[in-house]
Amino acid sequence: MAPAAAAPTPQMSNLSLQGNAPKGFAKRDALCAAELSVQAMWEREKAFESNPSYDSQTGAKDEKFIVTFPYPYSNGHLHLGHAFSLTKAVFRAQFERNRGKNSLFPFAFHCTGMPIQAAANKLTSEMKLYGTPPKFPEEDPKIRAQMEADLAAAAKAKADKAAATGAKAKGGKTKLVQKSGTGIVRQWNILKRMVPEDEIPQFSDPTHWLKYFPPIGVEHMKRFGSGVDWRRAFITTSMNGYYDAFIRWQFNVLREKGKVLFGKRNNVYSIVDGQVCADHDRSEGEGVGPQEYVLIKLRVLDPDHGQARHAKMEKLLTSDEGKKGVYLVPATLRPETMYGQTNCFILPTGEYGAYYIDATDEVFIMSARSARGLSCQAYDAANDVYFTKEFGKITCLETFTGDELLGLPLKAPNATYEKVYTLPLLTISMGKGTGVVTSVPSDAPDDYVALKALKDKPDFAAKYGITPDMVDPFEVVPIITIEGYGDASAVFMCEKLGITSPNEKAKLTQAKDETYLKGFTLGVMNVGPYSGKKVSEAKPLIKDEMIAAGQAHLYFEPESKVVSRTNDECVVASTDQWYLAYGEESWCSAVKKHVLDSETFNAYDATSLEKYGATLDWLKEWACTRQFGLGTFLPWDKQWVIESLSDSTIYMAYYTIAHYLQGENNLNGDESKSPENIKVVDLTDDAFNYIYRKGCSLPRGSPIPSETLTKMRDEFRYWYPMDLRVSAKDLIPNHLTMALYNHAAVWDDEPDLWPRGYYTNGHIMVDAEKMSKSKGNFLMMLETVNNYSADATRFACADAGDTLDDANFSRDTANAAIVSLSNEAAWIKEILLETDKST
Repeated sequence: MAPAAAAPTPQMSNLSLQGNAPKGFAKRDALCAAELSVQAMWEREKAFESNPSYDSQTGAKDEKFIVTFPYPYSNGHLHLGHAFSLTKAVFRAQFERNRGKNSLFPFAFHCTGMPIQAAANKLTSEMKLYGTPPKFPEEDPKIRAQMEADLAAAAKAKADKAAATGAKAKGGKTKLVQKSGTGIVRQWNILKRMVPEDEIPQFSDPTHWLKYFPPIGVEHMKRFGSGVDWRRAFITTSMNGYYDAFIRWQFNVLREKGKVLFGKRNNVYSIVDGQVCADHDRSEGEGVGPQEYVLIKLRVLDPDHGQARHAKMEKLLTSDEGKKGVYLVPATLRPETMYGQTNCFILPTGEYGAYYIDATDEVFIMSARSARGLSCQAYDAANDVYFTKEFGKITCLETFTGDELLGLPLKAPNATYEKVYTLPLLTISMGKGTGVVTSVPSDAPDDYVALKALKDKPDFAAKYGITPDMVDPFEVVPIITIEGYGDASAVFMCEKLGITSPNEKAKLTQAKDETYLKGFTLGVMNVGPYSGKKVSEAKPLIKDEMIAAGQAHLYFEPESKVVSRTNDECVVASTDQWYLAYGEESWCSAVKKHVLDSETFNAYDATSLEKYGATLDWLKEWACTRQFGLGTFLPWDKQWVIESLSDSTIYMAYYTIAHYLQGENNLNGDESKSPENIKVVDLTDDAFNYIYRKGCSLPRGSPIPSETLTKMRDEFRYWYPMDLRVSAKDLIPNHLTMALYNHAAVWDDEPDLWPRGYYTNGHIMVDAEKMSKSKGNFLMMLETVNNYSADATRFACADAGDTLDDANFSRDTANAAIVSLSNEAAWIKEILLETDKST
C-alpha cells in the first residue's frame, strides 16, 4: 500500500520558474527541507519495512527481491565511497519495488576484529604517555622544527645513498603534514574530528565504539535516503548475544560438515599483535597472501683474495657457530634453474646479518627483515621443529655491510662451476626476499645484463673491489630450451629488445615476464637428472630433492608489504590454527559450478566473473580465528575468537529473522527489547537448525513458542536466496568469494538457496582525483549530503560510473543537480497548479 501524500513544505511552495526561485544556498536548502519532510513521512508510514506477502487466492508467495550490502566497519563515520556503492543497492531495491516486487534492503554494522581494539589500545597509550587531553611533542614549535629538520636530514641521506649507488631516489617527506595534519597519526586527533573532545577518553574502552558509531551510522543512512528496513539492523561481536549465537551455530555446522580443521599453517602474521593478521586487521596490504620461496644455501668458502674487508667473515668461519657452515641464502621462485648459477649478487650498501639457525646448527647471511620472518617459520612442520628455538626471536652473530660480502667465494648447489663469487647489483630491494640474489644469466634477464655490465666495464667492477677472475671466467650456462628462444632465453630477449643496462627497467620487466612464462609453460630441461622433462614437471621434483639433501629450505613472506593496524610490518608465520578448508576439491567445484552457470549466478560483468574464477583457483586454507580482538568465541575452543572475514559470510540469512529477535533501535541486542521476548540462551543450535536447515524438527522443550520458530523459518524461506549483493570490487578476492563458499557449505543440499548475483563497482574518485585528506577532497557521507542535498549527491553518484573502473564523483555535477532538481520541482508544481485551475 502506498504511503499517503504529504503536504508540500513551505520551501517547496515558494518554488517558481518565473524569476523568484531561491538564490545561493536557498535551492539546496529547499531540497534538503523537502527531503527531511519526505524522510519523516517514510518513517511514520514505515515505508521500507518489508514483510512476507502471499497471493490471497492461491497462497503463493508474492515475487520478492532482497538486496544486501557489506556491512561497514564501525570505527568512524560513513564516507563517500560507502555512499557511491550504496546507491547501487538503493536504486535497485527501489526499482524492483516500483516493478511491483516485495523489495527488502536490510543493513547492519561490523565491529569484529582488530581495528577497534587496536585504536582503543593506541588511544590508551597516548593518554598514558602524554596526558588527558594529550600534549603531543610535535605541538611544541621547537620540537616540531627539530622533527622537520630530522626528516629533511633523513631524506637527504637517502638521496645521497641512492646517488652513490646510481639508483633513483624516491621523494622523502620533509614536512610534518599527513593524514592528521601533523605527519604523525594520533588516535586522539582522528577522534577529535568525529566526536566532542571531552568524550574521547571513553573510547579507550573498545566496547564504547560499538555503542557510539553504529547509531550515528543509522542516522546518516536515513539522511541519505537509503530505504532500509531498520528493524533488521544489528552489530556483530559477543556484545550482541543474538548475533553471537547465530555465528556459533554457523561454525558448529561448518565443523559438522568437515569444513573447519586444525593444524599448522603459514599465514600473514603480526609479531607485535601475536596473531594472524587478516585483511580487515591491516592498514596496508589488503588481499596480500603468503608467497613461497626456496632458500638456496650458498656455502661461504675461505676468502681467497686477501681483501681486508673479509676480516669479519674469516673470523665467523672459524668460530664455533660457523664451523658447521656459513651460507648466503638467496630466496628464489625458480629452484630448477640452479644448474645455471654463475655468481651471487649483493647490494653494496645493503645491511646484512649472520644469523644462527638452531634447527641446522648453521649460520645464514640475510637481511634482518627476512631473518625476523624466518624465526617464525617451521623447519620441519610435521615434527613441530622451527628454524629457531624461540618463536619470533633469532640470534644475530655479526653484521655486515654489503661491501664486506662482495668478492667472497661460494659453493653453489647444483651449479656447473665449482666456485662462484659475490658480485655487486645496485637494483636489489632489501624489502623483498633476503637481500641476497643468486644469478642465472641464461634465464634471468636482470642477471644477464648485470653480469655483462661487470664484464664490459672493468672500472665499474674495480670500484667495488671485484677482480677480473671473479667475473670473466663465468659464461652463460644453458639449462632450459624454449622453442623459438633457444637454450638461453634471457640472452635472446635482451638482444631482441636491445637491453644494455640494468637501468632499463621497463624493458627488463617485459623480458623477465616473457622468459619466465615461456620457460615454465614451454621450457624443457637440458641438464641434470631431469633433462628432457618439461620445466613445469621438473620444478617440484628438483625443489624436493634439494630440500631433502639439505641444500635448500622453504621460506615464506607476504607477496607484498603488509602492515597491521598496530603499525607492525607483518611476516609469514607457521602457527597452529583453526582454518576453513577453502580450495578443498569438492567444495570448490560446487561453488565454481554455481558461479559459472549464468542460470544460477549473475556477476553482471565478464571481468568480475573472471575474477571469481581466479579467486576460486588460488584461495585455499584460511585461518578463521584469532587469539584476541572483538568477535565471537569459537564455540568448542574458547581461547580463539572468530575473525572478521569469517563471521561475515552468511549474515544475510540473519537479516531474515533479526526483527523477531532484536527489532528497531536495538542494534546491540538488548534482550529486554526483543519483540518476541526471545532470550539468547534459548537460541540453541537445534533452534537455528529448525529455522535454517531443511528437514530439521522443532526443538523439543524450547522456551521459544513453536509458532514463533515456524514464522522465522517461513520468513527465511520467503526471502532466500539473496537476489543481489552490491559491493566494491576489492571484496571479490575475499569476502564475496568466502560468502559463496559458506552458503555452499551450510546449505550444501539446497543450492537453490545460494546467492543469485553479485554486482561490483570500482572505487570513487572526487573531481578525477583519488580521495585524500591531504588534498582536502576526502568527503564524508553526511558532509556531502549537507553540502549538496541527498538527491543531488545520489544524482552525482549515479552519474559517476557503473563499471569496475574507478568512478568519478564530480562536485560540479552535484551542484548542477541542485539546479536541475529545483527547476524540475518548480515545473511540477506549476503543472499541478495549472491542472487544478483547469478543473
